[in-house]
Amino acid sequence: MPSYREIMNLVGFRSKNAVYKLVKKLADLDLLLKDSSGKILPGRLFGQTPLLGTIEAGFPSPAEEELADTLSLDSYLVENSEATYILKVTGDSMIEAGIMPNDLVLVERGREPKDGDIVIAEVDREWTIKYFRKKGRQVYLVPANPRYKPIIPKDELNITAVVKAVIRKY
Repeated sequence: MPSYREIMNLVGFRSKNAVYKLVKKLADLDLLLKDSSGKILPGRLFGQTPLLGTIEAGFPSPAEEELADTLSLDSYLVENSEATYILKVTGDSMIEAGIMPNDLVLVERGREPKDGDIVIAEVDREWTIKYFRKKGRQVYLVPANPRYKPIIPKDELNITAVVKAVIRKY
């Protein structure tokens, strides 16, 4: 999102105060949000997509298209926008979890991982995406590909984020 100064130049305002009033009005309409530092973020009305109903994944059944609602992927997937970011996946160690090379993963920092969560971790100064496993006091990382072995940290393990969603473009 643009800064106040960039908005001032784009719109042709002569003061940041005018931009502040515009941003406040747009925030009141939920078109914009502000984070804790005052940075402008897209509001909940950006990027809404029609939700047309359901589709049967089992035996085929008659389906009628009807507008059930609209859905913002941000509001559906992102609980804490300040702690959420996207990473591009390389490698094939998580293919049996449905995470393929070139997929994007939506991750959230600051969440306490639970046993079985897929996490972004720094292990012995190297980064990876794996299942988080904990047995008693032992914590280790497990791939979702039998070609790879579980990782038991030698020196340190820092879980930086928990995977919330996988995004794949066909």
